[in-house]
Amino acid sequence: MIESAGIGIQLAELRERGQLYLDSLSLTEHPFAIVDIAIVALIFYWAYRFFKGTRAATIMWGIILVAIVFVAGRILQLDALNWLLRVSIPALLVAIPVVFQPELRRALERLGRGQPWRGRFVSSRRQAATLANELYQAIVTLAKTKTGALLVIARRTGLEEHLDTGQQIDAGVSTALLLNIFFPNSPLHDGAVIIRGGRIVSAGVTLPLADAIETYQLGTRHKAALGITEASDALAIVVSEERGTISIAFNGTLAPDVSLSRLLEVLQTALRSDAARDIKEVLGQPTQDHNDA
Repeated sequence: MIESAGIGIQLAELRERGQLYLDSLSLTEHPFAIVDIAIVALIFYWAYRFFKGTRAATIMWGIILVAIVFVAGRILQLDALNWLLRVSIPALLVAIPVVFQPELRRALERLGRGQPWRGRFVSSRRQAATLANELYQAIVTLAKTKTGALLVIARRTGLEEHLDTGQQIDAGVSTALLLNIFFPNSPLHDGAVIIRGGRIVSAGVTLPLADAIETYQLGTRHKAALGITEASDALAIVVSEERGTISIAFNGTLAPDVSLSRLLEVLQTALRSDAARDIKEVLGQPTQDHNDA
């Protein structure tokens, strides 16, 4: 009974504090209260968009979970848990800037370039069709000449942590440019090209490799295509240097020896729609998955 009464008092105090804060938001006494709240909401929304889809997002959810546990421990008066959290929080505050260092640096760089809201998708069906045709022509040419290539089309997941491993380009997608990038012995031909928002944002990118046992017979490009699609919702297209065949990786699944007609259909679907289900239908993959958009 005493414990229940203590919890009730804690909740009452929280409600009282919340009510006092809401009462303090009077426009007559604080005319900029709404502006203040809007700015804070905008900062949180921008941070959500920036970290969404990166590895840092998982860490952020962990931090939020720790905060929830801390609040619950205070309300329920769990002394041992509160002591543990009080001891751990200083270490977490020191670790956060270290863990988020790459993301924080990219955020400041993007703010400096004036691109905090840069989009990831093409803006119109006509632009999507043009982009799909440029990619299609480049991939077909690379396949005919048996030139190895790996192209990654970023979707909702940002892939920000991988861009810095390559050469920043930020150029429009064109068949000629892609052929030059993947030309044998060129400086960037061994890495992947990442395409986002209808533009080539980086080339010569190093991607994580899939390490599943069943992939041991695959080449490096195919393993990289599987690796990036396991960790994100990106679409990866591989041209085999040995056989000149085209493979498409999506949702951690590799579709080998894709026909040219299906390749064009996949490109048009991926650039026209942001729903993973549509791409899976074209590739013949099961559409029921937790990653579906």
